[in-house]
Amino acid sequence: MTILGFRIPMMASLLVWALVWEIVGRLDLVFLMPPISAILGAGIDLVQTVSWQKATVITIRSFTIGMALAIAVGVPVGMLMGRVKIIDNILGLWVNMFVSAPLSALVPVLMILFGMGETTIVVTVFLFAVWIIVLDTRAGVMQIPPSLIEMAASYGASPATIMRKIVFLSALPEILAGIRIGLIRGVKGVVIGQILVAVIGYGELFELYSRSFDMERFWALTFVLFAAAMVLSSIVERAEKRIEYYAGAR
Repeated sequence: MTILGFRIPMMASLLVWALVWEIVGRLDLVFLMPPISAILGAGIDLVQTVSWQKATVITIRSFTIGMALAIAVGVPVGMLMGRVKIIDNILGLWVNMFVSAPLSALVPVLMILFGMGETTIVVTVFLFAVWIIVLDTRAGVMQIPPSLIEMAASYGASPATIMRKIVFLSALPEILAGIRIGLIRGVKGVVIGQILVAVIGYGELFELYSRSFDMERFWALTFVLFAAAMVLSSIVERAEKRIEYYAGAR
């Protein structure tokens, strides 16, 4: 963004909003919005507590397992949907339905099936992330020119080799885009799951801080989650830019 010939970094908008938040907090206009400076101070104290460290371990473990399963399932299913018309017809309706469905409504059902524990959180993360990974992978596979696959087959490449060295690599930009969006949805899934279960991880802390009206720690924990989602998204986005040439070669 450029103003009067000067280039303004995009992060400057965050500083403006932080300044507005600080002013509103200092004026005590809204009880739910303490000053940013107080939130940052509470965040420094928060990360030193044993309860936060234990909740972080549980949250990271649930998120990692759920995302690993989502990627392990979503990418192969998306590739098969993009290559096999029958599979696409069978699964397409269900995938589109789950992408648009309010998945948070399923968490109580998952609690009945898997109990009020970490397994429910893992399944929630999986359900939030896997469908967008499937759709983006399918879209990438369907963009591959048939001539590439025909050329590989004419040189004697096996179906497994074609899927691994032609289909997967050609669709890699879209696969990474799906994983990036899936990571963000997975963060939302782990938080929603833990809040609704409210017995483990960050959900327990959110419940504690909201009931005791400790808004400084509440917002500090929220900012930690926002920062984690942004960092994960930026890492995958950087990987996307490094393999953009696959799309061009395709």
